[in-house]
Amino acid sequence: MLDQMTLYPVADDVLFAPGGRVVIRTYGVATPADPEDGQPRSVAYRTWVTGVREQPRYWRWGHFEDARRGHRKVLEWLTGRGPQPQPVAQV
Repeated sequence: MLDQMTLYPVADDVLFAPGGRVVIRTYGVATPADPEDGQPRSVAYRTWVTGVREQPRYWRWGHFEDARRGHRKVLEWLTGRGPQPQPVAQV
């Protein structure tokens, strides 16, 4: 299934903290067109944060602009410049 998905990068950042490296990646994921009607499926935007001690964090965004702004908010939160973003879905 992964080989059939298309990834659209939005933003990537790396922070170096005393506990190690924190990676923030925001991207869009699209599955192939529906074989029944040939229409392309919508793109789902996600932000993944790895390297945070508690656990990997995951946010889901509705549109490209939301993902771009959300990535910036996550970066601001991790650097202590803003509150933790409220995700649509968090794992």
